[in-house]
Amino acid sequence: MPRGHARRKERAMRDVLVGFKWVLDEADVRIGDDLAVDLSTATRKISDYDKNAIEAGCRAAEQLQGCAIGVSCGAQETKKAFVDALARGLDAGVWVKTAEAASAVVAARAIAAVARDRDVALVVCSEGSSDDYARQTGSRVGALLDWPVATSVLSLQVEGDAAFVRRRMDTCEQVVRLQLPAVVSVLPEINPAPIPGLKAVLAAKKKAVDELDAADLDIDEATGIVLDGMSGYANDRKNVLIEGDSVAEVVERLLEALRKEGVL
Repeated sequence: MPRGHARRKERAMRDVLVGFKWVLDEADVRIGDDLAVDLSTATRKISDYDKNAIEAGCRAAEQLQGCAIGVSCGAQETKKAFVDALARGLDAGVWVKTAEAASAVVAARAIAAVARDRDVALVVCSEGSSDDYARQTGSRVGALLDWPVATSVLSLQVEGDAAFVRRRMDTCEQVVRLQLPAVVSVLPEINPAPIPGLKAVLAAKKKAVDELDAADLDIDEATGIVLDGMSGYANDRKNVLIEGDSVAEVVERLLEALRKEGVL
């Protein structure tokens, strides 16, 4: 049975919204000798981390016996993202049309606006997108909706009206129970992101994608943030070559070098 088609008889269906972003492929970005950033030949793709979030959202929707609905916002080129996103298991999509590629601020406003208009139990975002990794969207959505939020999520299990998550902390892991509805920002380690097959891609083209204008949802596209410039950077490497007559000697010299640098 396709994902999202099961129904619970005892209560209304609860949906999962999954935010994803159509980003420039970082593999196509070129850095010149003067550290200037060249984006002229860069193609676009769904953020790699968002692919893991889509799979996590689909699994959560199965546990809720609801639908997994993908939400993305941006200009015209963003529409191209939905075939790939829907092929990854989402049941439907919502494209919120904005004048430009959306920042985390605008994306959060869009996701929150869509969530208010639907029977949503859970919002799933990646911890950050592969272009700027701002790590803001999930927390901003939770603040706008006044829903509980968990970030840095490594595992997610939905049971009844609660979500149980395991979070990565600096020195430990934390297990948290969230009362639904809630928002989670997931790390890529939460689950693999399977590559969709041809059958899934063809089926995705038949799935519904609602197109909404940001203005109709009263979404303010102003962020107060202006990108003044962007440049690459060069790593300052010491280029130390460690040699020796035996493996043991090389290891000892390596350890000595690390001690001098204060690493050990």
